[in-house]
Amino acid sequence: MSSPLLQDAAAATSRRDFFKRAGFGLGAVVAASSLQACDSDPVDGDVVTLDFSSDVGVLNYAYALEQLEAGFYATVVGNAAFASTFNADEQAILRDLAAHEGIHRDFFEAAISGAGATPIPDLTPDFSSIDFTSRSSVLGTALVFEDLGVGAYNGAGQYIASADYLLIAGKIVSVEARHASVIAGLITPNSISGAGVVDNNGLDQALMPSAVLSAAAPFIQDTIRAINVPAS
Repeated sequence: MSSPLLQDAAAATSRRDFFKRAGFGLGAVVAASSLQACDSDPVDGDVVTLDFSSDVGVLNYAYALEQLEAGFYATVVGNAAFASTFNADEQAILRDLAAHEGIHRDFFEAAISGAGATPIPDLTPDFSSIDFTSRSSVLGTALVFEDLGVGAYNGAGQYIASADYLLIAGKIVSVEARHASVIAGLITPNSISGAGVVDNNGLDQALMPSAVLSAAAPFIQDTIRAINVPAS
């Protein structure tokens, strides 16, 4: 049975109820902080290298994307025009998303450190192309980021060797897909996904690291490269 969100994506109250039922209400999570300024130089100067020869490289890949999303939403909700750009229900949704992405970012940083490895440095965002006073600019960018995240997780799952990490990635991509659906509904009432991201079988796209990093590059000042990516 579909949720009220899927039955009526245009109803903001349904979206709020969806998050509450899923256990993702803002009260259940910590607030996201803004993307930190880079306090250490990236590997190889201005280049951050993701080595896909181990699970740590895949975790750092996810960590890079979560840094981007967390930084974006923190900037959205922290902008002086936030209250005048979005109505009360939209503000609540965007605050929820900011909190979720902050948790995802912090989780991956802790997981990488917990594995005895080194997380990539804090990335420096470039949001200069986004008009944070424009509802269409913010929501359009949010949908790009959420769809990109879903495609990235789907594409990178094949590179994860650990069953535990794969399970975690599966849980997080499920949340990211819900984010994408909510944003799509805010942009186009009764829509549950962006154009071209779901195939005829109802499956979300799977993107390879090269495509994901290329799409993310305009929003990150650092250069990120992937090495030792296994052949699909």
